[in-house]
Amino acid sequence: MTAADRPMAHWVQSFLEAQAAELDAATNTQLAYARDLNDFVGWLAPKALHFADATQDHVESYLVECGAQGLAASTRARRLSAIKQIYRFAFEEGWRGDNPAIRIKGPGKSKALPKTLTVAEVERLLTAAAASRDGPRNSCLMELLYATGMRVTELVSLPVSAARGDPAMLLVRGKGGKERMVPLSPSAKTAMAAWLIARDAADEASVKNGGTASRFLFPSRGKAGHLTRHRFFGLIKEFAVAAGVSPASVTPHTLRHAFATHLLAGGADLRSIQTMLGHADVATTEIYTHVLDERLTDLVLQHHPLSRSKSDD
Repeated sequence: MTAADRPMAHWVQSFLEAQAAELDAATNTQLAYARDLNDFVGWLAPKALHFADATQDHVESYLVECGAQGLAASTRARRLSAIKQIYRFAFEEGWRGDNPAIRIKGPGKSKALPKTLTVAEVERLLTAAAASRDGPRNSCLMELLYATGMRVTELVSLPVSAARGDPAMLLVRGKGGKERMVPLSPSAKTAMAAWLIARDAADEASVKNGGTASRFLFPSRGKAGHLTRHRFFGLIKEFAVAAGVSPASVTPHTLRHAFATHLLAGGADLRSIQTMLGHADVATTEIYTHVLDERLTDLVLQHHPLSRSKSDD
């Protein structure tokens, strides 16, 4: 069978399997690759084109169309990266003798600073979560998210075993299966202890009615067995409305940014924050220093002796 005889879906599936096996790519990473590559397949197929015979001009035309659709530069850069990688895989497999995307330069990622929240806004969100329906669970979710800076997938999929024994730290399994320890604040420990009591009572009642015990801290009857990212995204928007905070400015990732920014403002060092966030490179963490630039500039102008005016001398 020649490369052109293999359905494009087979190319994508083989590439994803290789990513999972060789690079231990996380499920969400694989899903992102699949979405981007399937979009490219949807552009190629009506033109009677195939991965095997698409040229650099074809790839560039696809990216131009993505731009015409109004897709962000970061999205177009990610799609180009996925295309480059599947062609590199095809070259290594001998399915193509070249990589038609290798010379194409992407639009580059946006340098926009991460959106964050003030301490007062976070406090209002935590209060709204505690006062909501399913308050013990929702309070635990929000307290843990703000206290640890976990990614939302890491949070909702936490095993209940991680919360047993009144731990001072949580063991978190992050991207690529990498594990890290994150400390818990007193309020997070209190919220988690309260939720465990309610959660275990509900779990015990479920077992008595013929159900099975859940291994997750935040169980759900859905296929995943735990609260989903999508559901939590909806919940945090509800908390924002109740707290009087703009829902457009509040996402699970915004709380992660707030965690890092507030720690840095409080004097924590970048290496510690890098470890808690699970960043592979400290350069990724350094972006939070820019969020504080205005605050630090004000401090220098107010307190540095060389910034005093002559009238102050």
